Amino acid sequence: MIDKAKKSVAKVKKVAKQQFKAPAPIVPPANLSSKALIVVVIIMSFLACLTLGFVTLIQETSKTWQNQISEEITIQIKPEEGRDMERALIDAKNLALEFSGTLSAEIVDKTDTARLLEPWLGEGFDMDELPVPRLLIITIDKDNPPDFASMRQTLAETIPNAYLDDHRTWAGRLVSMAQNTVFIGVGLLSLVLVATTLTVVFATRGAMSVNHEIIEVLHFVGAESSFVANEFQKHFLLTGFYGGAIGGGLAALVFFVTDIWQGASMATALNDQASALFGSFSMGAAGYFGIAIIIVTVAILTALTTRITVIKTIREIDIVRSDPARSDLA
Repeated sequence: MIDKAKKSVAKVKKVAKQQFKAPAPIVPPANLSSKALIVVVIIMSFLACLTLGFVTLIQETSKTWQNQISEEITIQIKPEEGRDMERALIDAKNLALEFSGTLSAEIVDKTDTARLLEPWLGEGFDMDELPVPRLLIITIDKDNPPDFASMRQTLAETIPNAYLDDHRTWAGRLVSMAQNTVFIGVGLLSLVLVATTLTVVFATRGAMSVNHEIIEVLHFVGAESSFVANEFQKHFLLTGFYGGAIGGGLAALVFFVTDIWQGASMATALNDQASALFGSFSMGAAGYFGIAIIIVTVAILTALTTRITVIKTIREIDIVRSDPARSDLA
């Protein structure tokens, strides 16, 4: 009797468990796991984020150049026979500091000068054996710069073979080149985003064609088009976000690893020159924020394409059902 009661209780628990079990999704996930769509979204998201990262790097480098142009000038002193170069550098420093708009001056010592020449002359050369000019870096007030013409004239009269370089000519060309590169990069980014949009749209439609029968069944049993579209949209939103997150994450990882590699190998003169010219490969918060925007955009684009495709499919089904001739052909 007790055993029979225990079996009845167990049976009741089993039935109750089945009744309160979470309902299965209306659209089976197995029918939506389109590997091709995910791969396409990953690749296009990676390319879009990579292009955005390079555009951001070039733009930040251009801003760095502009700031350096407006904040620093250089005095170059060529060596002469019998000249005390250290004395001449100190005299040039004191002369530059006398002008209004000059904030500070720093003499580039022999070690740093040799380091600047290592990419061309190699390591271990003797500075005293070569007529290498010495440099004086002057920081100026960019809002109230000194009179460069007057400073040049005073230098020429006081210290022979001393030349003032305000970097305006060559640095202005570099900044212009960088700005043109940014415009080209923005154009390429636009093309990549358009290609990403078209690719995601066609890939999503291809994946939706596999689920055409599911849409028909749900519509025949009375499900509204908005309900069916929402069910498919949820799944493809996650698919697009998953693929976009992987592609964007890989692009961010590329820049992160490159930044670490550049920092670890910065102890060479060649890398110093490259860093001074092209800047660091660190994108900053703006670049990573842009990658996040692209990921969200790809996910929304995938979901929106799915919704439009589902509604269009249901309308085509209604047209076929309302036309007897088409129904017979179908």
